[in-house]
Amino acid sequence: MPIAFPRRLALAAALGLAAAGPASAHPHVWVTAKAEVAYEAGRVAGIRHTWSFDAAYSSFVTQGLDTNGDGKLSPEELQGLANENTGNLAEFAYFTKLKVAGKEQAFAEPRDARMAMEGDRLTLNFLLPLKVPTAQGRGVAALEVYDPTYFVSFSLAEGADAVRLPGAAPGCTTTVTRAKNAEPAVAQAGQSMTEAMFEALTAASNYGEQFANRAIVACP
Repeated sequence: MPIAFPRRLALAAALGLAAAGPASAHPHVWVTAKAEVAYEAGRVAGIRHTWSFDAAYSSFVTQGLDTNGDGKLSPEELQGLANENTGNLAEFAYFTKLKVAGKEQAFAEPRDARMAMEGDRLTLNFLLPLKVPTAQGRGVAALEVYDPTYFVSFSLAEGADAVRLPGAAPGCTTTVTRAKNAEPAVAQAGQSMTEAMFEALTAASNYGEQFANRAIVACP
């Protein structure tokens, strides 16, 4: 049965299926991310995300999806989950911020969503297109990936392919900065870090920004 990502996973946390610690601990889901800044005809056209989920989330969210009983999860069996998960991303601002030449970009609905099981981890791949492709020129493109509510912890994959630039002009370079904070900080002075505090956070909150992963793309 598909489980919407990520809020309905609170059920898993309550059952102790998604977190090793107590139910009040955050985050509840861990994602290792890769991204491609996609260029078309010299313009920034979107971001292609590849998100690999932790084993506990992957096991829980795929329960009941092996419809043919062969002990394997095919892309076809996972397609409904992929569609549901990407369909719910708008509520959380797609966990993505992109500025091109200093201007924040607006995203259209995700496309080309697909999922696969790789070992014990579920991987989601999708294209997040810009509503209007935009020229970068000699300015920079600044990409941030994080959950404002810190329900989901994103970390960029290690290695040079964590952020790629297919279709970019020759000479474009990428500088990646991974999140430095390892532990949550209290959002406001005197406020305890209870589950209720985290549940009150929204996509407009800046709490999760302390865990943001950033990539700066500079082109000549």
